[in-house]
Amino acid sequence: MTRCGLVAVLGAPNAGKSTLVNALVGQKVAIVSPKAQTTRTRLLGVAMEGEAQLLLVDTPGIFDPKRRFDRAMVAAAWGGTEGADVLALVVDAKGGLGPKVTDIAERIADRPERKFLVLNKVDLADKPKLLVHAEKLNALVAFEHTFFISAATGDGLPELKRTLAAAMPEGPWHFPEDQVSDASERTLAAEVTREQLYLQLHAELPYAAAVETEKFVDRPDGAAEIHQQILVERPTQRAIVLGKGGARIKEIGARARAELTTLLDRPVHLYLHVKVKPGWDEDRGVYRDLGLDWVD
Repeated sequence: MTRCGLVAVLGAPNAGKSTLVNALVGQKVAIVSPKAQTTRTRLLGVAMEGEAQLLLVDTPGIFDPKRRFDRAMVAAAWGGTEGADVLALVVDAKGGLGPKVTDIAERIADRPERKFLVLNKVDLADKPKLLVHAEKLNALVAFEHTFFISAATGDGLPELKRTLAAAMPEGPWHFPEDQVSDASERTLAAEVTREQLYLQLHAELPYAAAVETEKFVDRPDGAAEIHQQILVERPTQRAIVLGKGGARIKEIGARARAELTTLLDRPVHLYLHVKVKPGWDEDRGVYRDLGLDWVD
C-alpha cells in the first residue's frame, strides 16, 4: 500500500529548514545561504522513502515581522502548515532556544497535527545542551518524536525519513516518482539567481533585493533562454550588484547559469538586468510574481 502525506517544515530563520528539505529529497530544490529569511515563499519538495511519498513544505523562517513584506513571508510560513499530516519543528541546536523558537512551539502546542521535534546542526552544537533543549521544548509541546540530526552531514537523517514515511497516511502518490518539486522552471531560475546574489554579496547587499524572471523561452535547439530582472532599492545597491566594470554581475550570471544547466539538464542562456525600483516591496505585482499574498 502506498502512502502520501504533507510534512510542514517550520522554525525560526536559519534553523536549516531548506538544507533539511534538500537532504531528504536527495537533491537541491530549495536555495540556501547564511542570510536570514532566504526562503521567502512556500516551496514543496517531494521525497521518496520506500512506498511512501513525502510532500515537504519548506516554509519561510518565522520571526517578528516589521513591514508588509515580512508579514507576507510569515503568513506564507503559517499558511504552509495548513493541511499538514506532520508539523516538523526544526531548531538550530547550536544557536539554542530563543524567544522565536519558544514562541513557535507555544503556537503549535494545541494544534491537532502530529508533531516532531528536529534538533539540527548537532555536529556544531554543545553536546551537553542538546538534551536540555529537547527537555525544555518537550515540556512546551507534546512531540511524538525527537530527532538529533545534522542536515549538512546527514547524521540522523535515515531514521527521521523512515519515521516520517511511516507517519504518512495510506493513499496514492500526488507526483510522479521522479519529480522532486512543485516549483516551475521559471520560479526555480529566479531562486537560483537570488541565491547567487546572497552568496556573493552577503555582507554588502541589504536584504531588500528581488529577482523576477521576465521571460523564459524554450529554444528550438532545446536550450532555455532566460531573461531576469534584479530589483534593488537604491542606485548604490545597483552599483554593488554590477561590480567594477560589470565583473560582479557577470560572475553572478556565470554561476547561476552553471547551476541551472545542471538542474534543468539542458543548455541555458541567462540574461540579467539590474533595475533600481524604490519601494519594490510595496508593489502588488512583485508579490504576485514571488507567490506571496498581499498582507495588510
